[in-house]
Amino acid sequence: MASEAEKTFHRFAAFGESSSSGTEMNNKNFSKLCKDCGIMDGKTVTSTDVDIVFSKVKAKNARTITFQQFKEAVKELGQKRFKGKSPDEVLENIYGLMEGKDPATTGATKATAVGAVDRLTDTSKYTGTHKERFDESGKGKGIAGREEMTDNTGYVSGYKGSGTYDKKTK
Repeated sequence: MASEAEKTFHRFAAFGESSSSGTEMNNKNFSKLCKDCGIMDGKTVTSTDVDIVFSKVKAKNARTITFQQFKEAVKELGQKRFKGKSPDEVLENIYGLMEGKDPATTGATKATAVGAVDRLTDTSKYTGTHKERFDESGKGKGIAGREEMTDNTGYVSGYKGSGTYDKKTK
């Protein structure tokens, strides 16, 4: 049973640490192990308890714990989690919780929702000046859609009789 716990220890020790060899575990990964394996239940064993036990078992100036220190920490947390049981029974229960567990990545960043992207990029639903930038097929018009093109005829834009001067003078 302890070898299975040691495998779990190594998986969690290396989790999120690209430079870690998996032989020593930091406080963040220890808390994650306790949470993912169900040692931390939120009532009898809280995250504060886990942090305090970690600080007790680690060396004074160290930031990580070895597997031996990990076993001490688990014993101490087990006494709190399974009150009234013998130390051997507590250790078996804790190792049972840890058996075959891997670091979970629930709540990690997910891919963008396709529906929202489709809705935001559907040019048929554009209004106002944005609507002017695309043709009926949804293809962009380029610079013609972004700028008002001048006709350079010499007439004022609202003049209705444009192009009639040449007809009058001949």
